Amino acid sequence: MTAQYPPMGWNSWDCYGAAVTESIVRGNAEYMAKYLKPYGWEYIVVDIQWSQPTASSHAYVPFAELCMDAYGRLQPAENRFPSAAGGKGFQPLADYIHSLGLKFGIHIMRGLPRMAAHRRLPIQGSGFTCAEAANPNSVCAWNPDMYGLKADLPAAKAYYDSIFRLYAQWGVDFVKCDDIAREYPHCKREIELISEACRSCGRDIVLSLSPGPAPLDRAEHLKQYANMWRITDDFWDDWALLKGMFERAEKWCVHAAPGHWPDADMLPVGALRQCYADKGWTRFTQAEQRTMMTLWCMMRSPLMIGGDLPQNDPFTLSLLTNGKVLALEKESWCAHPLRTTDEESVWVAAAKDGSGFWLAAFNLSDQDREIALPEPEAPFRTAEELWTGQKQLGRSVALPPHDAAVWKLSR
Repeated sequence: MTAQYPPMGWNSWDCYGAAVTESIVRGNAEYMAKYLKPYGWEYIVVDIQWSQPTASSHAYVPFAELCMDAYGRLQPAENRFPSAAGGKGFQPLADYIHSLGLKFGIHIMRGLPRMAAHRRLPIQGSGFTCAEAANPNSVCAWNPDMYGLKADLPAAKAYYDSIFRLYAQWGVDFVKCDDIAREYPHCKREIELISEACRSCGRDIVLSLSPGPAPLDRAEHLKQYANMWRITDDFWDDWALLKGMFERAEKWCVHAAPGHWPDADMLPVGALRQCYADKGWTRFTQAEQRTMMTLWCMMRSPLMIGGDLPQNDPFTLSLLTNGKVLALEKESWCAHPLRTTDEESVWVAAAKDGSGFWLAAFNLSDQDREIALPEPEAPFRTAEELWTGQKQLGRSVALPPHDAAVWKLSR
């Protein structure tokens, strides 16, 4: 089954925006293979605008000339991804990442390049043109590169089939499709076409839909046609956004299961915004980063690291290699909050094998806080707090502002 567990990896957006290059991707892949792979991290994902030669920041250049083949399929800009020269596309980079024992992913936008429609390029493997598939009245509000497709026409299916055949040839393992997850109802059929193309391309590819928030009332449709979908707009290193995630997590956690995962978005840790002159580090405190990791793992969100990995400091590395916390992603189920207020939250999750359960407490207030813990309903032999290693569980826990604690209780 595709995405039996929540995918774990790295995505280039938070640190390099639209401007990531092949050397940066390779450097992050090498770091992951050396330090993170043993803990379950495996995907290396190239985010937006890899086909634009002049991309240099997080910003988009409206109506920029994009690199594409004779069939209107976007290609990596060779000045940024030199191994793509000679029409090789992303295959050489994917081969290198696979050689490290990792998996390779790319970002795409819904639809096809407007340039391909204007030039009436043929759709590979069909008798249709890109102009026949394109819907000029369906344009992304924040990036005008693409036209959406006339999803009820055979030309639309032909185009999506053609790009996923190409991705399979390249060796792509993960596709993040943007401008679609929150675009119900008019993108419903496009989601289905993309999913069908992904599943019929001959390669096992995880399909991720962005941006959020995806509508909760479309959960069953999303579960049928995608492996993960965003439950929020872009998530950044801002405490207000993190605190607000508790409400989203409570609503979506019941939909997390093998093959389909509500996605709380990337982990903005470490070195972020590296394509600007004022290169930055995450604004989250260490306490806030523990809260984020604990919540994401309790709800079994996919985990995509946003920082430039080779710049990780010891704390960031320790955060990403706490195997006992990360075990929640594969070993827990039925996570849910026992209570959440404006000042605190308490979550519980059971172990799939019946060996015990996890209990997490979060201080959502701006003050030190003593949080009462529930009396466990089932007996347990041992207790361990997974961030500190303390071997005890009291009737309450004292937490600094914005911090979290999580215990594994074993029977």
